[in-house]
Amino acid sequence: MPVRHGHLCGGRRVGPGAYGSHRSVHVKSLRLAISFLTVLPVAPDHSGPMAPARACFPLVGLGLGGILAGLDIAARQVLPLPVVGALLVAALLVLTRALHMEGFLDTCDGLLGGRDRESRLAILRDSHVGAFAVIGGACLLLLKWTLLVGIPEAERIGLLVLFPSLSRFAMVATMAFFPYARSQGLGTAFQVWASWRQLAFAFLTAAVVGGLFFGIAGLLLLAIATVAAVGLGLWFRRLLGGMTGDTYGATNEVAEVAVLLAGLILIQLSPGLAGAPFW
Repeated sequence: MPVRHGHLCGGRRVGPGAYGSHRSVHVKSLRLAISFLTVLPVAPDHSGPMAPARACFPLVGLGLGGILAGLDIAARQVLPLPVVGALLVAALLVLTRALHMEGFLDTCDGLLGGRDRESRLAILRDSHVGAFAVIGGACLLLLKWTLLVGIPEAERIGLLVLFPSLSRFAMVATMAFFPYARSQGLGTAFQVWASWRQLAFAFLTAAVVGGLFFGIAGLLLLAIATVAAVGLGLWFRRLLGGMTGDTYGATNEVAEVAVLLAGLILIQLSPGLAGAPFW
């Protein structure tokens, strides 16, 4: 992966006028991240390098978590918790255009249906949905719904705000630590103008979000999301030779479940540790 020095949210350093002022670089990076990760078309042009935007992925996750928390507060006033959990799952799919879920489904088909690297990559390119994708997707949605319903009242808002931010940092980690498996593809845009400063900024953002909304337990969940990302990256590299756009999405989905599951375990084992924000 090419590594160049650059702005925190802006990739490598560029000449005067090439990418705008420092502020415009940061704003453009955030707009790109929002447009790519959500249904909001605030930056419809994705033709250029996308690596600067990855630094802002946890910020976008924070926004998604805030929307989920607001929906949860409103819906629980009139609906039973199981229905609220289903609404949260559906809302996250709609807000993200099911982008990461699609990647997870394709990854299930590719990794479980292929016998070697070439056949797995070929299946990942196939737009058809196979049996492994259907089974994997059903299990993922059921598990995510169960975890969302199971969050206790006291820690509910903090964990809802937190988990989308940490899972999107997990994607940034795999982009930084592991090569891309193909010479072309959607994910290659995240390798151009790549900088370790983007990873550092994303990590700092995720750590601040974790500490503010879930205290020390939030930092532990960030570590768990990072370990999950590295573990998945090693597995994908062994089976595929690296990452693809689909495996980035799969990483996000698995990291979401890992953070929710670990959060519930921490709440059960140490209620005083989990959900006690620094503020």
